[in-house]
Amino acid sequence: MSMQAHVAELERRHQALDRELREELNHPASDDAKITDLKRRKLQLKDQINRLRSGEDVTLH
Repeated sequence: MSMQAHVAELERRHQALDRELREELNHPASDDAKITDLKRRKLQLKDQINRLRSGEDVTLH
């Protein structure tokens, strides 16, 4: 997978987590642990995207 394709895939996953997070926040009985996990995963993806864009060496999953 090319670096550009990998970044695009990570961005797609980041957007999916964002949608899931918004849905959870709008749910009347939202789960705080799930919200925290979604935010953590979203931040990890954002950090990985930024490292890839800046040219740092990152282990690809």
